[in-house]
Amino acid sequence: MGSWVLLLPLLTAVAQAQVCSVDNTFFEVQENTKPSEPLVDINIPEGQQVTLGPSSTPFAFRIQGSQLFLNVTPDYEENTILQAHLECRRGDTVVTQLRVFVSVLDVNDNPPVFPFEVKVERVPEDTKVNSTVIPEEELEAQDRDKDNVLFYTLQEVTPGAKSFFSLVGANRPALRLDRPLDFDKWPEMTFQLLVRDTREENVVPSHTDNATLVLEVQPADRRPPWFLPCIYSDNYVCVHAEYHGAIPTGHKLLGPLILQPGPIYAVDGDRGINQRIIYSFLGGNEEGNFVINADSGNLTMTRSIPSPKTFIFLVKGEQADHASYSVTKVRVEARNASGSLPHFPWSLYRGTVALGSGVGVAVKDAAVPSQLLRIRAQDPEFPDLNSAITYKITNNSNFRMNGETVLTATPLALAGIFYAEVQANNTVTSGTASTVIEIQVSEQEPTTPTGTTLRPPASSTPGGPPSAGTSTSPPSASPSGGSAQTPKPGTSRPTSLGSSRTPQLPGSPGTGGVTGGIDQPGGSHAEDQRFSQAEMGALGGVLGGLLLLALLALLILIHKHYGPKLPCCSGKALEPSGFDNKAFLPDDEANWAPAPSPAPSPAPDCTLPTDPPASPFPAPPAPPSPPRPGRVPESPATARDGGGPEGVRSILTKERRPERGYKAVWFGEDIGAEADVVVLNTPASEADGAGDSGSEGSGDEDADADLGGGPHDDAPSADSTYM
Repeated sequence: MGSWVLLLPLLTAVAQAQVCSVDNTFFEVQENTKPSEPLVDINIPEGQQVTLGPSSTPFAFRIQGSQLFLNVTPDYEENTILQAHLECRRGDTVVTQLRVFVSVLDVNDNPPVFPFEVKVERVPEDTKVNSTVIPEEELEAQDRDKDNVLFYTLQEVTPGAKSFFSLVGANRPALRLDRPLDFDKWPEMTFQLLVRDTREENVVPSHTDNATLVLEVQPADRRPPWFLPCIYSDNYVCVHAEYHGAIPTGHKLLGPLILQPGPIYAVDGDRGINQRIIYSFLGGNEEGNFVINADSGNLTMTRSIPSPKTFIFLVKGEQADHASYSVTKVRVEARNASGSLPHFPWSLYRGTVALGSGVGVAVKDAAVPSQLLRIRAQDPEFPDLNSAITYKITNNSNFRMNGETVLTATPLALAGIFYAEVQANNTVTSGTASTVIEIQVSEQEPTTPTGTTLRPPASSTPGGPPSAGTSTSPPSASPSGGSAQTPKPGTSRPTSLGSSRTPQLPGSPGTGGVTGGIDQPGGSHAEDQRFSQAEMGALGGVLGGLLLLALLALLILIHKHYGPKLPCCSGKALEPSGFDNKAFLPDDEANWAPAPSPAPSPAPDCTLPTDPPASPFPAPPAPPSPPRPGRVPESPATARDGGGPEGVRSILTKERRPERGYKAVWFGEDIGAEADVVVLNTPASEADGAGDSGSEGSGDEDADADLGGGPHDDAPSADSTYM
């Protein structure tokens, strides 16, 4: 038994020497690599041949001599196992069959690929938060490297869109909604979806791919119709404005009523859906005096209203699909019409329109180019816009009126400034008013001026002239820079009654203000023509008569208060010698000759006496002084104390001459605007008599008589001079 054990390896070697054999039948090779060395050596017995059998991987191996080589570069994505089937033949007889396996190892050599480049997904606006918008299966990328784990990233292209959507996980590309959608603000959002086959970006090898996601928000019917304009709106709710207007009694208006703040108009609150709105009455029209157009919302009259009355209607605006509706209130007031004339608050309106505009283009306001130019007349009886007023352009065929707005009637091929007269006609009272529009046709788009437009308040008198506005633009210019734009044949430009310029209020340069008149080349300017020449002349005559009466009244008042002073101030100053008392001379030049009595001067003295300050107490008596030699004692009237209010005292006195008397100048105690000055030339005998038997009462009576009488009571005597 032990000998057989010793013979077993020998017998095996002998057997192997009779068949083909290899040292290893399993190999591992990384993909994308082709070994240059042989895979294995084949032991071939003598007299046998080795070939590749039919079950070998086609074209993968080759046999050179007794060595097996790998003939191709392996690719894991194509074949993970390569097989070499070896057959050892002796002639045509297969003696031995061997199988050699090559396992291809996977290498990260393929990038991940999305199944799309751009994916557009429609998302309803009312999609609930945290719901899956796009499932994971639709956004997964494919990687031929089977063992790779893919990592996804969502990047926003539309600013702010990242706050609406996110991925469920880094390895799960399902798209999830994070906040409510808003079609009005975010109708469409775009994202970039990126995928990477490695966790880290800087790993080698690492492959990426990207795709575009476009999410279109589909509007949902979540809002009812909105009546415009909204008093308050935040894109979710609209507080409706109430409409109001006025109509005249006793008349049926043919056109739609003009309401404030605008016509009855509603839109679908979901602007993306924009359902058509149908209008109808819910209440207030039981008598059937009005009818509302179901499509336009225009309110018209079916009959006249005989007496003043206020109508309050409930108007319903419903979507055409009957999904939702809204209700607003309309107030119409019927008033008596007495025939007052309408008037425009401005005498000149400024508009602008682009050069090359076609027919039907609205003219914009020059002061606020974002808004339409509106020409609106006012009626004192109907401050809420009288629906009976219609408008038309009378002298320019390039433009026409559409309600209160101005539209182009022909294509505008020339740049320049056009003038047109707009006439407002009250179809009930037949009252008319007119104003002027200055329309600038320019190539550039209108821009909002930087200045401020001064617009004074309109005249409160019906049909009165409008207040002057502000205008800092040139009068008018043609495309060549010469005269104003020439109207087409058959048109005329409104001109003023004269060439005077209407005063203007100060305004900022560049403003599109309103002026009371338009300076035209050649000295004429267009202004409001509500008054004829005869009316203006009559007004001027009345104003002139009133001015004359005012001047006469002023002259009478001046003469009454300052009449006595005016003659003395108008003549020459009198010679002071005319009223000098020649008897009063200095002591060294005393002359006892009788002084002549001066005759009164033809003109009064211009020196007006003023009231001296009166002392509240009597003046103390002067101390007695010894009499001078040759002098006569003073007159008792002169020495008398004049401290009493009714007393008379001497303010200028001289010693009298014994034989001729004395002279004195006397003033009353209370000197007013007029003063009486009497120069007395009293004979000595009369003076002595007065000094002996005269009393204070008699002296007071004389003084009072002199002060109260004045020059018109008693004429001065030969011995006295009155001033």
